[in-house]
Amino acid sequence: MFEGRHRDEELRPRVLRGEHNWWFLGPGGVAKLYSWHIDRTGVPTAETMEWLGSQGMLKPPRRKNYSLTVLTTTHCNLGCSYCFQNLGQDESGGTAPPRIGYTRLSSGTIKKIIEFTRERMDAAGLSELCVTLFGGEPLLNPRGCVELLEAAAPLGLRYADMVSNGTLLNSVPIRRLHELGLRGIQVTLDGDQPDHDAVRVKRTGGGTFDAIVRNIREVQEETEISFALRVNVTAENLPGIDRLIERLAERLRTARCGIYFKIVGDVGIGYHNDVSASGRLLRQFIDWNKRALDCGFGVGRPREVVPCPACSFTGGRYGAVVSADGSLSSCWETAGKPDWQVGTVFDGYQPDEVAQPRWTTCEEDFLNFTDADAWQRFHDAVDAALLDDLVALGRL
Repeated sequence: MFEGRHRDEELRPRVLRGEHNWWFLGPGGVAKLYSWHIDRTGVPTAETMEWLGSQGMLKPPRRKNYSLTVLTTTHCNLGCSYCFQNLGQDESGGTAPPRIGYTRLSSGTIKKIIEFTRERMDAAGLSELCVTLFGGEPLLNPRGCVELLEAAAPLGLRYADMVSNGTLLNSVPIRRLHELGLRGIQVTLDGDQPDHDAVRVKRTGGGTFDAIVRNIREVQEETEISFALRVNVTAENLPGIDRLIERLAERLRTARCGIYFKIVGDVGIGYHNDVSASGRLLRQFIDWNKRALDCGFGVGRPREVVPCPACSFTGGRYGAVVSADGSLSSCWETAGKPDWQVGTVFDGYQPDEVAQPRWTTCEEDFLNFTDADAWQRFHDAVDAALLDDLVALGRL
């Protein structure tokens, strides 16, 4: 059994160069620094680090929550050719690529998931639970979503969120899920409408952009659920993202929507993203964030590299990813994939020598890029500019 250690015990604060100052992003928050706080190598002086420590900037907050991600089904109603859950491409050129094996969350498996989670929470001394409903498309099993949240309530369910493609939000008991603690939904858009509809398609054929945006608006009108809009950025959809921001601002309640822009690495079978960390792209990212803020969208405050509670700590110490059949994976991207299981909720985690080679983490995100250092510098520059803008708007 794992001892629950973190793969990298060292804290990794970030120090970014802003337009008129420096930014320190540590486990305890964000601090504004000036030139006299930074030495010639671009790191805070010893005196500055001592001061940051006295302000609680170097110490992460005490963990209270156990983070549980559950795939309520591995099935999906979309046929996106680049999905990381595909096992191959549709050889006919259609919209039905082969996927990971089909499983659906059952009442019996929910019971074992809750028992497993209670044991992990007790072992870590955690009193609150956060649940992420995942898939496939989780709303293809609405009963499983409802039953899971009902069963999780006695464990101190603090809140639940969902990662959904957004096409079924109008056909499931969203109000009931909201009553049970669902507070946020993440939906991905592949650029503006024409670009999105060319790649994020139904398995029966046809685009999805209008249905997704309409469904989000309806949920906003019926509940207080917030939305996180992830915009995949590729070489093909770059020209349309300015219009996408305007289009979404016209149709959604931006005060209850966060938005962020994500470069898609070369992942997924048959997928390639020929985009580089250029100065032009940097300017576009900075401008997109500014425009989103001007339109009233929430844009997440940059922060230090935060260990993922599920995959950064082996042995499920602070979180777990569970597929619909009860199998355990280290990360969302390996859930449901053959030969990537690290245990089950029925028997616990596998021995270290078996599970360790299968353990992947969110921290390996940049490994999908050919020049990870260049992309890290790119994101540092984007985050520094965003912090400058948030201060100018009085939102930091």
